[in-house]
Amino acid sequence: MVSPAIALAFIPLLLTLLIRYRYYFVLFYRAILVRIWKDCVTGLSREERAYQYVLTTATPGDPDSILDAFDVWCNKVEFISNIGPKKGKILDRMLMEQGPLTVLELGAHCGYSTVRIARALPLGARLYSVEMDQRNAAIAEKIVRLAGFDDDTVRKQKYLTYSLYIKCIHFILCIEYGKYYTTETSTLCVLKVELIVNPSDEVIPRLRSDYGLDRLDFVFMDHWKKSYCPDLQMLEGSGLLGKGSMIVADNVLFPGAPKFLRHIRKSGLYEWKIHRATLEYSKGIRDGMAELVYQGIK
Repeated sequence: MVSPAIALAFIPLLLTLLIRYRYYFVLFYRAILVRIWKDCVTGLSREERAYQYVLTTATPGDPDSILDAFDVWCNKVEFISNIGPKKGKILDRMLMEQGPLTVLELGAHCGYSTVRIARALPLGARLYSVEMDQRNAAIAEKIVRLAGFDDDTVRKQKYLTYSLYIKCIHFILCIEYGKYYTTETSTLCVLKVELIVNPSDEVIPRLRSDYGLDRLDFVFMDHWKKSYCPDLQMLEGSGLLGKGSMIVADNVLFPGAPKFLRHIRKSGLYEWKIHRATLEYSKGIRDGMAELVYQGIK
């Protein structure tokens, strides 16, 4: 039996630990305990519950409304590890500045970052989004559709293609008997989003042969952190990274991707920096997003 005196001696230590790691305890409660309880009560996955909330509160066809609804749900209802609004704005800025035409996303999850990236891409861009979990991919498909990227849907084997079309009005000045008139052209494809349902280590080696890619302008990583390093090395070996290609990796400090960070430090292939921030939808947990610009072999 432990004496009361010894038990009392541990109280200050326990209080210190609770105060010091309080944000991690809150995260554990929101991300694990609440999820397990609601999975049992509702019979739905966390991602399906998030989709139901977005479906009933967001404006269809409005990507900003979709993202705002996700942010409210993740802040006030349940935790999902999307990139979130704060780090999302950093990603938005990079995409605007880079203007990439060919983008690879590793880890679509439930479609939040897919929509965030797609809305920032220039005309004619292609986004290839990879998600290995079929249930999450099904939610991501619905979110992509809800955001408006669904006017032309083509299904081919294990990937889905969504093309967003915009009506383009071309004003053609024609002089006929001193009068001007205009004509409306047919629809023009301006953005293609492909959702690829397969593990990243199976998709990356086939990007050139199966999807006809010659170069990746931008890569966003937000899948399994242990896959960051091997997937980056596969991309390097694929020849799809050219000088100036940008790679952005989320959550490199928490939960963390130490092998990935070691590789980019030692390889000499990149100019890189860490954008420090807090973990999405949380307080007091330090995190960071890595920005890499490929320089090639020197």
